[in-house]
Amino acid sequence: MPEGLWVKCRSCNEIIYKKEIVRNLNVCPKCGYHFGLTAAERVSLLLDGGRYEELDPGLRSTDPLGFSDTKRYRDRLEQGKEATGFDDAVLTARGTLAGIPVIVAVMEYDFIGGSMGVVVGERITRAIEKALEEKVPVLIVSRSGGARMQEGALSLMQMAKVSAALARLDAARVPYISILTDPTTGGVTASFAMLGDLNIAEPKALIGFAGPRVIEQTIRQPLPPGFQRSEHLLEHGMLDMILDRKDMKEMLAKILLFFAPPSTEREPTAS
Repeated sequence: MPEGLWVKCRSCNEIIYKKEIVRNLNVCPKCGYHFGLTAAERVSLLLDGGRYEELDPGLRSTDPLGFSDTKRYRDRLEQGKEATGFDDAVLTARGTLAGIPVIVAVMEYDFIGGSMGVVVGERITRAIEKALEEKVPVLIVSRSGGARMQEGALSLMQMAKVSAALARLDAARVPYISILTDPTTGGVTASFAMLGDLNIAEPKALIGFAGPRVIEQTIRQPLPPGFQRSEHLLEHGMLDMILDRKDMKEMLAKILLFFAPPSTEREPTAS
């Protein structure tokens, strides 16, 4: 039997025909488990006709620390590019959603775990600044293991840089919607992922700063069932809503129309 025809669901362990999962937006038809999407798949799902204009292509890390562990960091960067076709772990783009102009930033988990380094922070900051200039809403889709250790403090600085850009966006009353998917962790959660005017998550997404195993080992106590999953965060007021993937675009369109209704020509007033 050819490889890749069948997929085992990580949640219910059912063996499912891969094309059936793809037709269902990469969601298990048996239990509703949401498989991860690439950045390109996510953008195509959200933007009208899957059409977009990529922003700031070609930005690449310079390996500022000359970092090396079991592999050289520069080799990991090359492997990430070969695996994804992107120069780093985020795709920023301009397009429309239900006819409404938007700027989106979508993280690519297959590029070093969607980790946030200097390039990721710079691209997202530039995207926010462009949205501020053009007065169009921003959507950021997070799927990340957090800050990128291979860039040290330079990576951690991106948390403050992106958050400061979002503060300027907020002051200008330009909408920002944050979409958190499985997993969203570390410095990404601790910064821009939780700063949306609305924070929306997919079902059962892992969302948190430190992982549950690290927390259990630190506090030496068992964690409650479902800890750090979307449903737990919604119950404790850290999310505004949870949306199935099939409902995401329709609801986003309603939200954008509420926040940023299309401009209309005013009737001339009598003098």
